[in-house]
Order: sequence, then C-alpha cells, then structure tokens
Amino acid sequence: MLALLGVLVVIVGFATKRNPLLVVGVAGIVTGLFGGLSPQTVLADFGTGFAASRSVTIFVITLPVIGLLERYGLREQAGALITRFASLTTGRFLAIYLLLRQLTAAVGLTTLGGAAQAVRPMVAPMAEGAAERRYGALPERAREKIRSFAASADNVGLFFGEDCFLAVGSILLITGFVNTTYKTHLEPLDLALWAIPTAACACLIHGARLLYLDRTLERELAAAGGTLPREDAEEAAT
Repeated sequence: MLALLGVLVVIVGFATKRNPLLVVGVAGIVTGLFGGLSPQTVLADFGTGFAASRSVTIFVITLPVIGLLERYGLREQAGALITRFASLTTGRFLAIYLLLRQLTAAVGLTTLGGAAQAVRPMVAPMAEGAAERRYGALPERAREKIRSFAASADNVGLFFGEDCFLAVGSILLITGFVNTTYKTHLEPLDLALWAIPTAACACLIHGARLLYLDRTLERELAAAGGTLPREDAEEAAT
C-alpha cells in the first residue's frame, strides 16, 4: 500500500508545477523504496529502463539542426508564409494541422511532427502569423495561448492517432500483456480498430476547441485594448 505514495508524489508535483522529469524520478524512487527494493536495485532499474528505451532520446540529435534553422530565419519565414492565405485563421490552421497530424500518425508516420521539430519552429510561428495578420501586434499573453494550442494540436493528434496503427509500441504492449496474463489471443488489429472511434471523437472535440480559439482571441484582444480584426476595422473606418 505504501508503494502507492509514488502516485501521490506525481499528483503533488504536477499540481505545484515542479519539473516533470524530477517529479517522475522522485516518484519512481519513492515507489521502489516503499515497495521493498534496496537503493542499489532502484538505481539498477533506472539504468536498465534507460538502456532499454534510450531510443526515445533520439530527438536530441535534431535540436542542433532546429537551432541552426531558427537562427537563419525559419520561424520568420514560417510566419510570413501564412500571411499569404487571407482566409486561414489561427484556429482553422491549427485544426488542419490536428487533422493531418492524426492521419499521419494513424499510418505510422509519428515522426513527421513533434514539439521540437515542427511545433516550435513552424506550426506555432505560422499560427501566430495568422493572428498577427488579423489583429496586428499581439500581446505576450495571446502569443502564449496560441503556442499552447499549437502544442495541444500536435499532442492530441499524435496520442489518439498512433493507436490506430497496429504496429505502434503501445498496441503491441497491450496485446502482449493481455495475451500473456489472461491466456487469450488478442490481435493488434482488434485494438487498432477500436481506437478509431476514440480518435475521431478526439479530432472533432479538439478541432472544435481550436476553431473556437478565433473567437476567444478576438474577445480577449478587444477587452485588452479595443482591438478589432483588421478587416472589421477597415469596414468601420469606411
């Protein structure tokens, strides 16, 4: 029972906005010690787990490349590109990205997007550029909101889309665990098919939230400084 204190550590850590890596690490140590493991065993399990899943750190290789691209104007060019599409608002652009991210993840192309290689250098600047074309200069609060919604579009699309691909690690883990524990014969295709309705609901629900972002931005910017969308301001002036 005391081993469940690790869950409490995670809840308290995230509720107080501590460093996620530190919170998870401390929770693992607490769970191991209260679960009857020695400190040496806990440390060995950390090393074994890292060695077994070290491929998840492969994104670190892309960081220098992304840094060089940003230094030479990738973010500025992405923001300028979106301004050429007059009818593409921030919410519409992010909804389209959500759909594309989910569809590509559903066929196994999970590395096409991502926070480091897509959201920060391209998606977020393009979403900000669409808002700037419509409202002009944005306050920092509005920029942070747009960036958070850009990250959420990527996360939701990947999380619910990848489960529709029968060869993804989570599907294989579930089928392997269920077949071994309960002596059944569950096929990965069965889980992938059942994941499709959930993915469709996630796309519709979060897509609606992204589309509603346009109204939220318009209301917040108007309340903050009396800013109207540029096309509305031009009509009011004439």
